Amino acid sequence: MNANKKNFIFITAVISVVLILDQVTKFWVRGTLMRGESFPEFGLFRFTHVHNTGSLFGIFQGYNSPLIVASIVAILLLIWIYKSYSHKGLLISLALGLQLGGAAGNLIDRILQGHVTDFLDVWIWPVFNLADSSIVVGLCILLFIMITDRQIVDD
Repeated sequence: MNANKKNFIFITAVISVVLILDQVTKFWVRGTLMRGESFPEFGLFRFTHVHNTGSLFGIFQGYNSPLIVASIVAILLLIWIYKSYSHKGLLISLALGLQLGGAAGNLIDRILQGHVTDFLDVWIWPVFNLADSSIVVGLCILLFIMITDRQIVDD
């Protein structure tokens, strides 16, 4: 099996794992906690059921339809980056897979729920979800690749 096929399988697996974990945890939160409810009630880390009709840190509240379009454009851009990237190593596949899985997870919420379900409540940080975390980690890896020009390429 050639390196490009291995990396395609890897990125597909990353996207799938992120998407499944994201949707399962959101389903669990929607079925377990009422909107606004936290478990435990107090502490530095809680599960808090929040509906986010906006974007990063809750900006653009109420703009679900434009954010659906922006999400689709972002997904298409990430696919284009992956297809046009000459060295499809594990690191770039991981970075883009995390971002694609996270973007798809939040897009599914926007389309089916009309909002994104957030639930990870860490002290003073805005409430977020696994898709958000995946996108941020993927962006950090991509930034690392760009700054260091570091590649992990299967030859």
